[in-house]
This record gives sequence, C-alpha cells and structure tokens, in this order.
Amino acid sequence: MAFASLFSAQTSLLDAHLVTVEMDTAKGLQSFSIVGLPDKAVEESRDRVSAALKNSDFEKSPKFKAPKLNNMKIVVSLAPADLPKTGPLFDVPIALSYLVATGELEALNDKQIFFGELSLDGQVRPTTGVLPLVQKALFEGFAEAFVPKKNAAEAALVEDITIYPVETIGQLVEHLRGTNSIEPYTRFALREERAVERHLESIRGQEHAKRGLTIAAAGGHNIALFGPPGTGKTMLAKALCSLLPPLSHDTALEVTGIHSIAGTLHETLITQPPLRSPHHTASYVSLVGGGTTPRPGEVTLAHRGVLFLDEFPEFDKRVINALRQPLEDGEVSITRAKGSATFPSDFILVAALNPCPCGFYGTSKCSCSPGNLQRYRQKISGPIMDRIDMWIEVGAVRHEKLLEQPKNTKESDEVRRIVAQARAIQLERFRLPERLNSGMTPTGLAHHAKLTDACAQILNKAAEKMSLSPRAYHRCIKLARTIADLEHSTDIQEQHVLEALQYRPKQEL
Repeated sequence: MAFASLFSAQTSLLDAHLVTVEMDTAKGLQSFSIVGLPDKAVEESRDRVSAALKNSDFEKSPKFKAPKLNNMKIVVSLAPADLPKTGPLFDVPIALSYLVATGELEALNDKQIFFGELSLDGQVRPTTGVLPLVQKALFEGFAEAFVPKKNAAEAALVEDITIYPVETIGQLVEHLRGTNSIEPYTRFALREERAVERHLESIRGQEHAKRGLTIAAAGGHNIALFGPPGTGKTMLAKALCSLLPPLSHDTALEVTGIHSIAGTLHETLITQPPLRSPHHTASYVSLVGGGTTPRPGEVTLAHRGVLFLDEFPEFDKRVINALRQPLEDGEVSITRAKGSATFPSDFILVAALNPCPCGFYGTSKCSCSPGNLQRYRQKISGPIMDRIDMWIEVGAVRHEKLLEQPKNTKESDEVRRIVAQARAIQLERFRLPERLNSGMTPTGLAHHAKLTDACAQILNKAAEKMSLSPRAYHRCIKLARTIADLEHSTDIQEQHVLEALQYRPKQEL
C-alpha cells in the first residue's frame, strides 16, 4: 500500500486555484472517502472513477482491482483543505492517483497537470473553465497539461505549455507508461475573425439614430433609444455590436475565460465583442450575478461588449437600479454569506423603450392613464438616466421609404472604419488598449478634454437651464470629446458641445 500525489486545478468565481490531489491506501475494510470540502459532484467521483477503471483495459492485469472491488481503505485529499471543491473535473487526477498508489503507474512528473470528467466506460468528458485553468498552470510553472479532447483547442490558446488532448483514461495511462504516446495539440492561428454582418444598410431612415450609434461605438458611451413600437429600435441596438472593432489578443482571452467559466462558451475564441440581450423578466441575480455561491451575471458576460435591454422600463425596478455600480465603475461587487466577489462589467449599455406603456404617447391611439404613465416613467430613476450619455428619439418612418433600396451599400464598413480611427486616437491619448473617452476620470478630463472659454460658457448656461448634475456635466464633456475625435479635431469646438447637449434626456421621453 502506498501514497500518491499529483496536481489539478479548479475555478472559484473568476479565478483559478491550484489543487493537489493526494491519495493514501491502507489495509482494512473497503472504504473510499474524499476530504477537502468536496461538493456532491466531487463526492460522486468515487463511483465514476471506480466504474471507469473497471470498464477500461486495466482488468486485463491480474493484480488490478477497481477501487470499489479492492479490499482496502482509500482516502483522497484535495488540498488546500479550506477551499471548497466543486465540479467533476477531478475524476481524471483521482483515477491516476489510485493507479500510482496501487503500483499500476510509476510516480508522475511534477510538471504535469490533469483535468477531466470520466464517464462510466472510461471516456474523458469536457469540462468548463479550461482556459483559466491552463493559464494558472502555466503561471505555476507546469510544462504539460492533459485536458479532455473537446477542450484542447480552448486550452491551446495558452502558449508556452504543451497541451495533450485525452479521449479515454486508458489512452492517458498508455501515454504515461510510454507505450502509446498522445500527440500534442497543434495550435491554430490565434485570430479567427468571423465575418461581421452588415446591419445599418437594412435600416431605412433613422439617420439621427445611426449618428448616435457611431458616437456610442467610438467612445464606449451608453445609449437609450426611445420611440413608438416598430420604428427599428431593436434593429439599431443590435447593429451597434457590428460597429465595434474586434477584441485585442489579451481582451479576447479575458472574455473567453469569463464565458468558459460560466459555461456559455460556444466557440474556441471570442474575437468579437459579445452581445447579451436578456429578457425583461430576467431576475436580479441573473442580470447582476450572485446566488448562494456568487456567480457572474449578464453584466459580466457582456464585459467588453454590449448589454442590450429591450423594453427597458419593463425590467424590475430593483434590477434597473442595480445597474448603477457597473455603469459607473465598470465592475460589480457581490457579497453573500459564503463570500464576496468583484466581477468585471465594462460594457456599453443599449436601452430600448417606448414613450409609454402602450407605445403611442402623444397620439390618438394612446390608451394610458396618467397614473400608468407616471409609474412607467418612474421605473427609470434619475441616477440611471444620468449614467446614460445619449437619449435618442427613434421616430416613425414614412412607408414609401421602407421600399427604397439603400443608397450606400457599404455604410456599415464606412462606419466601422470611422469608429476604428476614433478609437486609435483614444489609444494614442490614453496609452491603454481598453481605455475610452467614456471612462475618463475628472483628472483625465482636465488633461484631455479642455474646453475653450466659449465652449465652457455654452456648457455652463445649458447645465444651468437643464439642471445637469455634476455627473451629467462631465458626461457631456466626454461625449463632446468623442464627437471631436470623430472629426479628427484636436480641440473640442462649440459645435461638438452643442451636439453633445442635444443627446441629454428631455423632460418627457
């Protein structure tokens, strides 16, 4: 009887933690226990591991017995003991530690790390969060990572570590014995750009709204589109994501890691800004994050992309007000009994709303009572309105215009080029890849968005008349800076300030 030790890792919130899998076997009545704060999925590894080993080729060895058939006491320790262990990804390292402890395998290299769930017939199933797990393995100095075959492409995004795709536990054991080697996974070209659909060309009219989308995409500004139903608000909102430039290498890995941990990764590498569009019946926890063990919500899954909230006032008021912190700080802090977490949530908010519950405010079709109208508008509080930089009315389009062919078939391409140029100016200004005008601090405004006396006079008069809060005042300056960047203007001009002011919300939406 012997002792075995090898390495694995697990995700906790959005971080990865190294886990040492230790096994001790001793004479005694048959027992198989796992210690180290395992959850139900980890405890069930005892049955999965035993069945997987029993149904693999190890039964051909006359001395081999599966854990549940071996008359010995087996103790598995997952260290550190104070870190709760979750998920089935420890199946493979537990199985290997049993084989080492019983002499079926020699002691393993301490530069190797293992992940994967086992099926009852010995197949290695994919798991979530592989990208951050392999990143952690590289940081800790590991040279080889053994991952499920279906996770190999995701794991191979991490350079300077050898990735081995594993299909079965028997195949892995043969590789470790040196009898039948597994070929390392060959990395693909990192940038897999997918074609961006053209959206603006399919929208007739709404030139004012298209201008607003261009400004929002260039500076990362939050935008609200309001108007009667059927005027193209949803189409415009979804078009915004197609105007944003592709994610940088580091940002693509960051976003892919978040979606991998959350189990929402549907491609190897996310190279385009994500678009999240939850239904207006979404709960507080699903949007902001949380739960007994804090998990990321929609605001985090939209990180570096767009969060589109259609029928904005129909969301629960508590949900709407919960957007205050992520819109202001680019992150959301969650505190629960089992711990606290801070998740990144730097996104562009696109809100679409009708002017009243029925959508036909100001016309003979409107059937809303004054009380209903007041309750509808009170759902959006002043602090939320302050944090939305642009309020754009999307009016009805003449019917004959709907049948017209687009005059510019490359409108989206031209807007993307203009947005990319404006963002290049901001990159040169801030020297930070993901810093945009919308994220400028008051100190940054003093350095990068100075106003002339004439511009300051216009802004101050408008702020007095419109009763702008200090936050809204600063957001007008940031918006004017972006408009100036779109025109390649070094200084903010009067027309830039005037255009920025026209996007502030009117008393009646």
